[in-house]
Amino acid sequence: MSTDKIVPGSEFPELNVFDSNDNLVDISKPSSAAKMQMIVTYRHRNCGKCTDHLNNLSKFRQRLLDINVDLAAVSCGSKEDLQDHLTRLEVNFPLYYGLKPEQARDLGLHISPPEPPKVEHEFSEPGLFVIYPNGQLGMVSISNNPILRPDLNMLVSTLEQFLGK
Repeated sequence: MSTDKIVPGSEFPELNVFDSNDNLVDISKPSSAAKMQMIVTYRHRNCGKCTDHLNNLSKFRQRLLDINVDLAAVSCGSKEDLQDHLTRLEVNFPLYYGLKPEQARDLGLHISPPEPPKVEHEFSEPGLFVIYPNGQLGMVSISNNPILRPDLNMLVSTLEQFLGK
């Protein structure tokens, strides 16, 4: 099986999804004064590994901002999914919803079928993208399951070294 996916050095596409107020937002651009953007995709509200990963990611937010990297996370879920998930999350960065399976496929993410009754729609498996100020993809990590994800401490430490902190 072959998949088309963007590779480091290619232009990262606009990624229009919804914030918790139903505003359409392009999360490929930092929402703060940061120069770079990190986007994390996660499965859905019923994924305990995703909840743990997002909560853990919060511990690194300030270190990322200190090196001019903003952070956003998105799932293929609905607004209701996001609102429910937020009751179990302790995150300090914005979460978005409404990533379309087509958008996820364009990024090379693995798509899983619905898992009734927990999840009634297709959803993407985890991914992580770091986008440079010029709009090019700098780093990418794609998983085909909820377990394999980058070690956040190693990732952020390496970014700190690379970006000169």
